[in-house]
Amino acid sequence: MSDATRTYSADQLWLADGWSADGAFAVDASGHVAPPEGEAERLGAWVLPGMPNLHSHAFQRAMAGLAERKGRSDDSFWTWRETMYAFAAAIGPEELKAIAAQLYVEMLKAGYTQVCEFHYLHHQPDGTPYAQPEAMSLALIEAARETGITLTLLPVLYMTGGFDGRPLSARQRRFGNDLSSYVRLLEALRRHEGDGLRIGIALHSLRAVPEEAMRGLLATRIAQDLPVHIHIAEQIGEVQDCLATRGARPVEWLLDHAPVDARWTLVHATHLTGHETSRLARSGAVAGLCPTTEANLGDGLFPLSDYLDAKGVLGIGSDSHISISPVEELRWLEYGQRLSTRHRNIAARREGDSVGETLWRAALRGGARAAGLPVGELRAAARADLLVLDDESPLLAARDARSLLDSFLFAGNTPLVRHVMCGGRWVVRDFRHHDEAGIAARYRAVVERLAQA
Repeated sequence: MSDATRTYSADQLWLADGWSADGAFAVDASGHVAPPEGEAERLGAWVLPGMPNLHSHAFQRAMAGLAERKGRSDDSFWTWRETMYAFAAAIGPEELKAIAAQLYVEMLKAGYTQVCEFHYLHHQPDGTPYAQPEAMSLALIEAARETGITLTLLPVLYMTGGFDGRPLSARQRRFGNDLSSYVRLLEALRRHEGDGLRIGIALHSLRAVPEEAMRGLLATRIAQDLPVHIHIAEQIGEVQDCLATRGARPVEWLLDHAPVDARWTLVHATHLTGHETSRLARSGAVAGLCPTTEANLGDGLFPLSDYLDAKGVLGIGSDSHISISPVEELRWLEYGQRLSTRHRNIAARREGDSVGETLWRAALRGGARAAGLPVGELRAAARADLLVLDDESPLLAARDARSLLDSFLFAGNTPLVRHVMCGGRWVVRDFRHHDEAGIAARYRAVVERLAQA
């Protein structure tokens, strides 16, 4: 065995086809999975690939729980957005880095090893660019590198305040870019790409990106090989406005007017007709589902059964970070369907199938695609992003390969992720991140300062 290669073993290792009792693998000097060599260090009973988080707005972690008081009217996404805008106005690069670092530590401890950051806080609160236009993006990159999480950074193109093309409001100006300044931002950020950082494209929404601008961006040279993400069909009001101005529902319109394929991730896509559901599945795009945020905002329920039957690809994200747990996202993806249909075991498509295995496998596959990563599994040449579950926990006692993932997802709220490796580096050991205390102290200081602003 070479000095730079380390070999590990587990009683059970999750591979593309499920659990394997031959759980030996190595990690080479570049942080990638390699064939095992020589004597192995036993990690534990159960080792899983880390879960990608395909949708995050990092700054919203610091406002989680601050929009839960009844307003003067019927509360919805649109009233919550007003609270979010006010909070966002106080955040600069220093604050964003501290909040994102705390968030990414929490993600790693929960079992997310990769995050797609849908980032639209580009400028100063009055819309004036920073001296370094990519300053806010760099704060996220620095936070990811500090914590060790793999980052797909998706700077957002945000141009108009509605489907009617109205100008951005005062509180939206810091989000805005014209097409040329947005392309320059992409070019600047791509110079920072490396093994732990991928750059992609985010179109904020159909209401924020006019058709001509969307076509112009997608035709640029820099856009040809990048992942493309977009918020779409999250709320009924958005569907109604799209019908009124463009004569079609949002997903229907997008599929008719853009080259939607496996590079694309349609975030939320909550309100779909049966025809839209089957067309989205056939496109190869990822449905980016964020069940805890969608529940918190009262958005609605995705048509999971029909989409799975159509062989659609999906992944999960924590979005507004009202919860930071792949277990809870997958659990509530299933539970929402159970409440709606008054039946059980909805995600499993055949008799005897495991709901936990079905959901974990689907979210790994879709999350990796959304992130622009080659695979979402532990195989040769893949990044060594993995979780070691706590086989000492009573919640996993007497569990075998047939029941382990179902117990992991549905048997309680005790943390079960004991160790986390990201890019071949141990970032969490015995439930603790290596720089947890210092990052938490910096976060508390920032949040206390924001509370007084």
